[in-house]
Amino acid sequence: MKNPVKKTAVKMAEKAFEKAPDSLKEKAKDKLKEKAKEGMEDKVRENAEEATMKVQDALLSAREKLGSVKKAGENLQERISSSNNNRQIKSYQDLKGIQHIKSSKDIKGANNIKSSTEIKSSGNIKKISS
Repeated sequence: MKNPVKKTAVKMAEKAFEKAPDSLKEKAKDKLKEKAKEGMEDKVRENAEEATMKVQDALLSAREKLGSVKKAGENLQERISSSNNNRQIKSYQDLKGIQHIKSSKDIKGANNIKSSTEIKSSGNIKKISS
């Protein structure tokens, strides 16, 4: 609820406005419009300044994020290119075929195993003479 003093002041202002001549009414309306415009202009300027600051902050944070994404992409490309240089991709010609499989003739038998006399010992090593 409004204050009783405020209520009476508002009623008095309304009655005074009603009884005032038309020229004063027009002047009062014009002054109220000007004050309202000035108040609105100030609010609009403040809001515009706040909006520009927010947009600038958002753009700066987006710029930083894009910079970090760019660096990560460059690092990834470097890793991929360095790994490609180190290993070669095998072609179908590098794969082993049927002819590379050992047959029974290629497997060593008991005759091919070294005996104890064929194994070198410390006596077979040549000495360096100076």
